[in-house]
Amino acid sequence: MLSYRHAFHAGNHADVLKHIVTIQLMRYLAQKDTPYMYIDTHAGAGVYALDTGYAAKNAEYETGIARLWSRKDMPAPVAEYVQLVKSLNPSGKMRYYPGSPYCADKTMREQDRLRLFELHPSDSRILEENFRKLETHAAAQGQRPTVRGKRVMVQVGDGFTGLKALLPPPSRRGLVLIDPPYENKMDYRSVKDTLADALTRFSTGTYAVWYPVLQRMESRQLPDKLKRLPANGWLNVTLSISTPSPDGFGLHSSGMFVINPPYTLEPMLKEVMPYLVSVLGVDEGAGFTLESGETMAVFTGKRRV
Repeated sequence: MLSYRHAFHAGNHADVLKHIVTIQLMRYLAQKDTPYMYIDTHAGAGVYALDTGYAAKNAEYETGIARLWSRKDMPAPVAEYVQLVKSLNPSGKMRYYPGSPYCADKTMREQDRLRLFELHPSDSRILEENFRKLETHAAAQGQRPTVRGKRVMVQVGDGFTGLKALLPPPSRRGLVLIDPPYENKMDYRSVKDTLADALTRFSTGTYAVWYPVLQRMESRQLPDKLKRLPANGWLNVTLSISTPSPDGFGLHSSGMFVINPPYTLEPMLKEVMPYLVSVLGVDEGAGFTLESGETMAVFTGKRRV
């Protein structure tokens, strides 16, 4: 598991889906004055260079953020996401990509709290250093916290285990992002078991799970297992950009499964997903699925070629 480095995949089509959904979930939580807590069980390094190192090796960002960078016709949620990425690149050149922690930091309010777990020792050190630099920069600009308590906390360790101690959050409002590498097939079971436990501690929380859509059985079964968890509702969205390769290698499709989704999420995705398919899709295999609730109402869309 420790061989996984998200930098290889930064900014790809899966990140586009994950970060658009996550940003909109946080926007919904911010509609109330009461603070909320964002918990990331597999936070990564926070920020990734696209023109050097791991990301430049595979250039997976060319399947995602690069295709959106210069578009002028984006739906509002997509445009908000792209603008957040551009804020990390003031020169206008696409050099850096924000991971989920940075997206959260730039979307959340001062009174909200970020709790970040990262097991990889190198990435956890980079994550801490990145937030330390942000705090130093804010202080240099004369910005001082107006609320008590530590806004951002980074913990080196297993987020599956660490999540238990944070639930329920003091304000009884929160978003949990679960985004493991899935290199170890036990991650699929850990996701399901972690959510089952979390719902007993914080049944009204919003939980967002990213997962790859692969040929392996564990990947195919995960959404159905999550649908059976005791919750007020669920939403499952997948984005495919191409036909799977004959050898089964490569990530052509991914999904976001949201437990206790806000009512605004489904109509937003009905607007956004056809656009993402049209822009990110590369062949007739591109498309999306969108399921919600217990009725198994399924919306599908295909790229026109």
